[in-house]
Amino acid sequence: MLSSFEKFQKRRVITSYFSVVLSIFLVLFLLGILGLFVINSKQLSDNFKEGIAMTIFLKNEANDSVRKAFDDELKTAKFVKDFKYVSKEEAAIEHQKTLGENFVEYLGANPLYNSFDVHLKADYVTNQEISKIETRLRKNEMVADIVYSKQLVTLVNDNIAVISRWILIISCIFAFVSVLLINSSLRLSIFANRFIIKTMQMVGATKSFIRKPFIQRSIFLGLIGSALAIFALIGVLVYLNATFPSLGIMEDKIAITIVLAGVLVLGVVISWISTYIATQRFLNLRTDDLY
Repeated sequence: MLSSFEKFQKRRVITSYFSVVLSIFLVLFLLGILGLFVINSKQLSDNFKEGIAMTIFLKNEANDSVRKAFDDELKTAKFVKDFKYVSKEEAAIEHQKTLGENFVEYLGANPLYNSFDVHLKADYVTNQEISKIETRLRKNEMVADIVYSKQLVTLVNDNIAVISRWILIISCIFAFVSVLLINSSLRLSIFANRFIIKTMQMVGATKSFIRKPFIQRSIFLGLIGSALAIFALIGVLVYLNATFPSLGIMEDKIAITIVLAGVLVLGVVISWISTYIATQRFLNLRTDDLY
């Protein structure tokens, strides 16, 4: 039968281990979330850019062969992500739904043009590149007009640049804070065993011999915390991919694997370094300084 003191000590050790694992798990999970957000930030910004449409209106004189030729030109254009042909009849129906009245009957004719709604690839959604594309397309005599939101393009690119800078700053700060939090949790765990460390040292044990079990234990706890964080991150990825399939979050499997492997390595490395420094500190203290 264990004495009350021994039971108390056992509960305290288990609680200490649990708090260390929980700290490592939470910190690495949040750090992993940030890492996944960073690698998917370009995909997210690209999806937003590619959602901006450029509408190309064709003159009424453009017959079926002209439209077919223009369709073929867009299919081979390197700057086009996708496009859709919208006849003036289809456009009139959409406008009628928006306005709530049949403006064609009121005017006596359909004033709209046949058009192509074009979504550009993200790399070409800048004012400079779109201007070049617009100039190229306007050379076609059958193009009546080209419409897109220049202000929206400017706003999107400016905001993405600002957000990218802040993501970089926050990532660096969060990584630093993560190291401090894990280090603090492990130091508290070592602090609870400072008298054991000093006792082993007083009976002649070498520093490396004393450090070894503490480092092995911390690495084991780091592996557990890292594994839990990895499973949680995979769960988040699966959920987001099922909820927002258009984002293509799971497409870059190499980058995801690198982030998950980084979480595992970071958990082990930080645990090892923190434990080494903490045990070394107590090994170098005098007995009187332990109190």
